[in-house]
Amino acid sequence: MSTSLTSGVLVTIIGEAVLQDRLINLLTKLHVSGYTIIPAQGAGSHGRRMGDMAGYNTNIEIKTIVALETSDQLLEDLKPLQSNHALIAFRQSVEGLFD
Repeated sequence: MSTSLTSGVLVTIIGEAVLQDRLINLLTKLHVSGYTIIPAQGAGSHGRRMGDMAGYNTNIEIKTIVALETSDQLLEDLKPLQSNHALIAFRQSVEGLFD
């Protein structure tokens, strides 16, 4: 049995929970058809983010699969947010069952 897989770019954004609405608006502006948001905990250059109090010192992780050109624009649009917020983003080429 042969399964035809679709290629795309998985973009992962990890940032402060206070950015959630702005990030969703950005994805909507770029006509992203879907995304997943999950709470995230950890430590990095901005200190520990343990999510110990709702809305304070908490992070979210957003994942979306898009075309390469959309990932280019998304990563470019995220850069200004890094000046005032803890935020990282990265992308990976993926294949799978999605459209």
